Amino acid sequence: MIKREFNLNDWVKPGKVLVIYGARRTGKTTLLKDYLANCKLKYKLDSGDNIRVAEILSGRDFEQIIRYAEGYDLIAIDEAQQIKNIGMGLKILVDNVPNIQIIATGSSSFDIQQKIGEPLTGRKREITLFPFSQKELLAKFNKFELKEKLSDFLVFGSYPDVAMAETRSEKIEILTEIVSSYLLKDILSMDSIRAPRQLSNILKLLAFQVGSEVSLNELATQVSLDVKTIQKYLDLLEKSFIIKRLTSFSRNPRKEVTTKSKYYFLDNGIRNGVIISLNEIKDRNDIGQLFENFLMVERLKRNSNSRKFGSSYFWRTVDKKEIDLIEERDGQIRGYEFKYSPNKKHTIPKAWTEAYPESPVEIITSENYMNFLVGT
Repeated sequence: MIKREFNLNDWVKPGKVLVIYGARRTGKTTLLKDYLANCKLKYKLDSGDNIRVAEILSGRDFEQIIRYAEGYDLIAIDEAQQIKNIGMGLKILVDNVPNIQIIATGSSSFDIQQKIGEPLTGRKREITLFPFSQKELLAKFNKFELKEKLSDFLVFGSYPDVAMAETRSEKIEILTEIVSSYLLKDILSMDSIRAPRQLSNILKLLAFQVGSEVSLNELATQVSLDVKTIQKYLDLLEKSFIIKRLTSFSRNPRKEVTTKSKYYFLDNGIRNGVIISLNEIKDRNDIGQLFENFLMVERLKRNSNSRKFGSSYFWRTVDKKEIDLIEERDGQIRGYEFKYSPNKKHTIPKAWTEAYPESPVEIITSENYMNFLVGT
């Protein structure tokens, strides 16, 4: 079993709701049950799929909600996004049951955040659970072995079931199931989604544009939707942990491009599954895109899991000089350029060194990437 970076003992507190967000099949339920298995508190575990539980916690009957938790130190609700107005129900518990501790998991942040966010202002803590990070996988593999498996991570990603599968055929089967059965489940359940086929086509177009700036007007034309709908769908895809938007960095708007964004998939396997491209690295012509997407999301996991707060961007000039990743943290700016091959000569754009002389740029390749993701 792979131990996740989050120790819930450090997160669960009296009078607070711990909300664990994440895509489906990333291990939220497993993390919760592992914690409960060793928990010394008297707890109740329920699911948002339970009609009776949903009825109780979606209402505003104070006495009924309080009776539901009576005698327990900890209430855990898996799939909490299934419960209408869950935030208000949990607020009633926190405000009226002294020292109650609560954990709620949810697979779709655009849904659960709306239902939990405002009612629980000042009463909640949040964790986002991604697919396995490279650091978490060090529990099973050493750094040498992880590097040996780089091609697997570039093609299949690191969803828990996929990463633990022993054979290539198993990985393909599991990943295909995730993409076909789970990927868009939360989004397509929304009444406001009128064009599911176009939503799927948007994902495919984004998959081919990983690492490139995306034009919303071009997307709109290609899928026959208006730009506002495209913006809405992209927002939902990001909030449901499928893609991640990266905006551009600029201190000099006259010379640096700031109008477009890039989109990365939060798992390489999902990206490849969407376009049904799971062939081996030696047979591919998109290895640069795969490596860039891999490093981008693994760095996101590293920063999120270790609570390294800051801002991330890409940088590009009007004459198309660019740097893949800019991180701004504690007043410091650092750049990273991603190149799969360690043997090619890579240079830092002169425009960057002139504009930001105190902000170093590091070249990350398939040879030295491990320290960038897990440290020395």
